[in-house]
Amino acid sequence: MNFAFKGRNGRGELVEGVVDAASSDAVAAQLMAGGVVPVSIEATTEAVSAAGGRNWLEALLAKPITQEDALVLTRQLYTLQKAGVPILRALAGLEASTSHPGIVELLQDVRASLDQGRELATAFSRHPGVFSSFYVAMTRVGELTGRLTEVFQRLSEHLEFELDIRARIKQALRYPAMVLVAMGIALVVINLFVLPKFADVFAHFKTELPLMTRILLGFSGWTVKWWPLVVAGAIGAVLAWRNWIATPTGRYAWDRFKLRLPIAGNIVLKATLARFARSFALASSAGVPISQAMTVVAQTVDNAYIGARIEQMRDGVERGESISRCATATGVFTPIVLQMIAVGEETGELDTLMTEIAHMYERETDYAIKGLSAAIEPILLAVIGALVLVLALGVFLPLWNLGQAAMGR
Repeated sequence: MNFAFKGRNGRGELVEGVVDAASSDAVAAQLMAGGVVPVSIEATTEAVSAAGGRNWLEALLAKPITQEDALVLTRQLYTLQKAGVPILRALAGLEASTSHPGIVELLQDVRASLDQGRELATAFSRHPGVFSSFYVAMTRVGELTGRLTEVFQRLSEHLEFELDIRARIKQALRYPAMVLVAMGIALVVINLFVLPKFADVFAHFKTELPLMTRILLGFSGWTVKWWPLVVAGAIGAVLAWRNWIATPTGRYAWDRFKLRLPIAGNIVLKATLARFARSFALASSAGVPISQAMTVVAQTVDNAYIGARIEQMRDGVERGESISRCATATGVFTPIVLQMIAVGEETGELDTLMTEIAHMYERETDYAIKGLSAAIEPILLAVIGALVLVLALGVFLPLWNLGQAAMGR
């Protein structure tokens, strides 16, 4: 059951929020344990997200918190922690200095959680859309080891790498995407408006039309007649595909298929392995046990197939096998990387060498992304040429035959 409460913390500041508890007495005990003196506690049936006073329309139109915002927030937390500012004071200062309504609400909730005696990692876990499970786990490690400043620094570098990879991939795919969209629009216009006009002209021909022309006219006529069903079928197919990849089986199959794509698969694989190596190095350097680090990292690589391979490595390590042997069994690492992992195990510098592996994969990903547009352009030209050839044969060949027949008469 949800209870809306108001109280005063040790500094006399008003604290309010909504908590889930069995009774009002349990809420009062929880607040008192966190150093908050309750003023009022009332049972409510409102959702926690509505407790902030926003209705559904405001929540729908609210500006979302992006990964760029999370990166800036992490950097600010690192700077304030490095300067020795207490975490509650740091959060209050950030709340007062930001103009983003979503971040203000997030910081208010984090501060309220800390006032109630929760850990910082637990407060972050209440916002999974902003802080990933890896982010939360590393924050918890930083709290336990007293290295929260270093953890925030490493997390900011991690987020910066993620944003950089995504930005470069989007930049490389921008031109091919624009070409594909233009081709799609052109095909729709030709099918719905151009070919029907030619159909009226060809209807006066007293000779049999070429096969390509009959196919194009038949497809155009069917599209014009049944376009609502075509649109509904396309939307239904997209929704069905999204629901399928939302299932564990569908996500695993789709992520495995992405790695086998002719051009993009190699880039996805290297970027995913770079994310794994950097995340594992960060967790290992922070003192997280290897099995626990692999469990967390497997959830953050954003690929179910690679995540399953990392969990396979974890299971092998828990059975007493070496990391290098488990990595070899996965079949996704190159020989040089496997050699570096083996050397890292022998020398006790695994986190350092995993960082080097991350740099290696990042460089290879960078080179592959730079050549992505150049590799896609010939394919696009071939597709465009094929479409032009089909249209030329289907539309202009009958006109050419008609002109030859007229000249012959």
